[in-house]
Amino acid sequence: MNGLSVRTKLTAWYGALFLLAGVVLVVINYLLVQSTLPDPVRVANRTIDTADVTYGVSAQAALPAPGVAIQLLSGSLDTYRSSTLSTLVVGSAIALVVTAALAVLFGWLMAGRALRPLHDITSTARRLEAGKLDRRINLEGPPDELKELADTFDGMLDRLAESFDSQKRFVANASHELRTPLAVQRTLIEVAMADPDVPQELKKLGTHLLHTNERSERMIEGLLVLARTDRGLTARTPVRLDEIAASVVRATAAQASEAGVTVETRLRPRTVAGDPVLLERLVTNLVVNAITYNATGGWVYVEVRGDPALEVRNSGPVVPPEAVPTLFEPFRRLGGAERTGDTRNAGLGLSIVRSVAQAHGGYAEAQPGRRGGLTVTVRLPRA
Repeated sequence: MNGLSVRTKLTAWYGALFLLAGVVLVVINYLLVQSTLPDPVRVANRTIDTADVTYGVSAQAALPAPGVAIQLLSGSLDTYRSSTLSTLVVGSAIALVVTAALAVLFGWLMAGRALRPLHDITSTARRLEAGKLDRRINLEGPPDELKELADTFDGMLDRLAESFDSQKRFVANASHELRTPLAVQRTLIEVAMADPDVPQELKKLGTHLLHTNERSERMIEGLLVLARTDRGLTARTPVRLDEIAASVVRATAAQASEAGVTVETRLRPRTVAGDPVLLERLVTNLVVNAITYNATGGWVYVEVRGDPALEVRNSGPVVPPEAVPTLFEPFRRLGGAERTGDTRNAGLGLSIVRSVAQAHGGYAEAQPGRRGGLTVTVRLPRA
């Protein structure tokens, strides 16, 4: 019974216990009726003795011999006794089977009614997401064990929602607070490097610091986008995804040319409901990643169509299949030198892609290419 549902198990136990109780009741009833029915031989002897005393010689002349009379009368009584007991057993068995079937049906209905709060808890848990913890069970009824379980689950969701909100507020506030000092640092470095009397060693150090500063700014901007998308969208407008993709490809053309990568597109009209700024960030991250993690003379293919809404494929180094899921985690890169050695990126590109897709009611997935590279598909609901 390990593979059966709880409802089926409860129904089976209820039906089995009812059937066992019915069998015990039938056996007790059978024994009581059997003990109540008179013994055929004793009744025959008593009948013959009564006839002798009452009618005397006339009775003895009318009846057959005492032994024959007793045998005939006891046989008739034994037939009646057997017939009565057989009728009792058959009737009780039929009634027990019918009643057991009704009991199983009744048990199935009652088990479903009793387990309904558990189904509500399960369905609520399945609909929950890290950024959408607003669903509650709010079970109404007497203060029994199931209501206590539902209330405990609602309380746990309240604590989780408060914890997630606190975490998002901290990320957003910390990112905002860090943007100002980073901007000041960049300005000071640029002013210092603009001095013609600065030694070459300091210029090299300043260039390295600028690259580090730019990477920190991109990381903070990425954290802000993640915090924003995790809170969900406050408003949605119709957005032409194909026009956004065309704009992103034009904006990254210089980067692709510098990297020696050819970008090809196939953009069909596709309208989605969402935030145009976030969707542009999604497409930009995918195209920039496809250009950055590529090889000289490689290619990038961007396609917008019905389903999936967006697909970006690129050539490049071979990606192990087991490493693909980790690419969507923040600050995670491949173990190869192509990604770990690149200090220009913050490791939030695909994390932002997945977060923006989920904020729009879709999802993003990736799979390694046959000859290297990565294929990322984004599915979004239509407007």
